[in-house]
Amino acid sequence: MGAGVMKRGGGGRKRRGNQSKHAAMSEINVTPMVDVMLVLLIIFMVAAPMMTVGVPLELPKTAAKAVPTEQEEPLTISLQLDGTVSMMNSPVPEAELVDRLRAVAQERDSDKVFLRADGGIEYSRVVQVMGALNAGGFNNIVLVTDTGGPGLTGEQAGN
Repeated sequence: MGAGVMKRGGGGRKRRGNQSKHAAMSEINVTPMVDVMLVLLIIFMVAAPMMTVGVPLELPKTAAKAVPTEQEEPLTISLQLDGTVSMMNSPVPEAELVDRLRAVAQERDSDKVFLRADGGIEYSRVVQVMGALNAGGFNNIVLVTDTGGPGLTGEQAGN
């Protein structure tokens, strides 16, 4: 039972060159970072399609180009074939639509609203909803359509 003898040099880890005992490790291990990035990529690939507004509509097709995106999440109003009006994903009774729009307009910086209407709805119904949007404080109304439809010349877009 006594003190052990300490050796210099011999056992333990081998060091390169004249590195001291407390020198910082100079190699970077990127494997954990790559693993984390791949997991995040997969999560975003799965989650991205779910971020779109979920009211199923058969949008009309036009030759128009896409509208550039903004910083603020766009307010989306959907008009379904059965006449149901939805704000984002939740149905809104017609009597409450203008009041809810006014409340939302006070909280938002932008007066832009995206109107998604099923292609089978009568034009007069779409115009009524546009009037409600205007009365609710939204003057910048974007009509959402699918691309690839015919232009005024009758040719398909992209031809």
